Amino acid sequence: MRILLIHASKFSYHVTEKTSAVSSLAELSEDQLKGSTGDALVAFLASEKTDEKGIDSVAQQAASAITDQAKQVKTADVVLYPYAHLSSNLSSPRVATKVLAAIGKRMREDSGLTIHEAPFGFYKGFEIECKGHPLSELAKTIVPGGETGDDARAAGEEDTSAALQAEKTMKSDWRVFYPDDRDVPAHECSFDSHGCFKQMYDYEISGTRVSSEPPAHIELMRRLELVDYEPASDPGNLRWYPNGALVKLLAEEHVSSLLNAAGAMQVETPIMYDYQHPNLMSYLNRFPARQYVLLSDTKEYFLRFAACFGQYLMQHDMQISHRMLPVRLFEISHYSFRREQSGELAGLRRLRTFTMPDLHTLTKDTASAREEFLQQMDVSMQCMSDFGLDYEVAVRFVRGFLDEDPEFAREIARRAGRPVLVEIWDERFFYFVAKLEFNFLDAQEKSSCLSTVQIDVENTERFEIDYVAEDGTKKRPILMHTSVSGSIERVICSILEQQAIRIRNKEVPNFPLWLAPIQVRIIPVSDKHHAFCESLLAKIPFRVDFDDRDMSVGKKIRESGRHWIPYTIVIGDREVGGDELAVRIHGGEQRQFSIDQLNETIRQELAGRPYRPLNVPARLSERPIFVG
Repeated sequence: MRILLIHASKFSYHVTEKTSAVSSLAELSEDQLKGSTGDALVAFLASEKTDEKGIDSVAQQAASAITDQAKQVKTADVVLYPYAHLSSNLSSPRVATKVLAAIGKRMREDSGLTIHEAPFGFYKGFEIECKGHPLSELAKTIVPGGETGDDARAAGEEDTSAALQAEKTMKSDWRVFYPDDRDVPAHECSFDSHGCFKQMYDYEISGTRVSSEPPAHIELMRRLELVDYEPASDPGNLRWYPNGALVKLLAEEHVSSLLNAAGAMQVETPIMYDYQHPNLMSYLNRFPARQYVLLSDTKEYFLRFAACFGQYLMQHDMQISHRMLPVRLFEISHYSFRREQSGELAGLRRLRTFTMPDLHTLTKDTASAREEFLQQMDVSMQCMSDFGLDYEVAVRFVRGFLDEDPEFAREIARRAGRPVLVEIWDERFFYFVAKLEFNFLDAQEKSSCLSTVQIDVENTERFEIDYVAEDGTKKRPILMHTSVSGSIERVICSILEQQAIRIRNKEVPNFPLWLAPIQVRIIPVSDKHHAFCESLLAKIPFRVDFDDRDMSVGKKIRESGRHWIPYTIVIGDREVGGDELAVRIHGGEQRQFSIDQLNETIRQELAGRPYRPLNVPARLSERPIFVG
């Protein structure tokens, strides 16, 4: 930071243009448009790029330097005046506003001086009359110090939101609610016969997300040629191979169909937003996520970490009557970005770029929000069932909200049909008063949130979202955030982790048939059966391939099992000359099917699920190997 300190006998400024020079900052009030003082120390301030490495350190040093100088020249008034012309190496406007705000806050609290602050980011004219004594002019350069703790944060870490900081310090009361209407303190729960419930509780109260060893699904995602690390990108950004891309698309389509059936309308919104947008900037501090930031010309943008922003802005512009409520909008957000800490990144479980099905619902009032909450919980349970996933249930409440209707928590437990872990906060740290989570416990007994439903009591006010009530007045609805699946990547992670647990327990791993990249594999006993195998490709209307490679039948069968292919057909002389096929069912017995019987069996199993054709060549000899 560059500072020019001038002891003035008088100083005045006035804003010449009410439009911000750098971004869409909040409008100025009348008393911010101009200012003047008599005897004062005027501090001209320019924030530089080096400030980004330690905002707290720079603010502390600058406040001390300005205070010391004011005391030396014996003035009780200080003017903090943003002045970009002191440097050619300016920080971003986002960082500059943080530094200036921190200096002003420190000086107001600690210096005992009267602090006047000129607005940042607006063109201004000023008049100054310098006193001209030996101490009346002083220039300083300040760089981040070598302090430990907050001041030693790497560049960008100062963007940790207030919500993230609060998350580290909050204290909770943990209880367990049962489907039979009992509830007990969690530390008194026996946790007997409740699946992974105890492991979820232990993981939740530990407060750490760092992985000490690679999750089990990483080996599986590579062996099955689904997805892999991309060394040329930022960590937590992965490459998807054809089979993985197919699985991902099918999962997205199924979630979309569930949301459409629940009355939601699909939309699409941008992936980047103005960091200085007043409503969005306020929201960033209320959401526990770290942002990617990019520069376009002189403006900073952040990459969305959810589809919230675009849907809020869309809802603000909508015309809504009470008759239309609830109004549901959803997006399959390609892509969402969170700059997670590097130690937390682990395969598909925790990423920096991911696909999030985001549903935002406007409801009339708190009572209708609770009703919608339970309905969306039902959709989430259906979604988890369709993916074949086991899960445990946790709910977080602000105590005041829970005390208004304790029956609400009991109804959640009844619908879940299992014990529910309830965390209760005395204070509201975030924008929500209730948050449901379906958690999956992986092979390392680490808990990952999948489905979530939240009741938001802040953002319709922040984004000025209204509906027209029965009496013709405008009222604020209650906003709900929901992802009935959680991120698509984490769903696939959970499927793979569940199969890793099955492998560890000496059970047969598998995909749900509708998600299997290859649903049927045809294996010839010898080359003379190739023509018949080729003819079957056209007769089986599913994802079927043909292993025409030059290797033994036994090895081909083992490889089909190793890739969890649901149906494997072995073709020999008897199959070519007969009416039935010898079909090996993965994890089961060998059975005889006619082609029609096999097709009908698969068709019935796929009913109600999305379908996409094969995403790789049907003949294995023509297929590239993606993972060596």
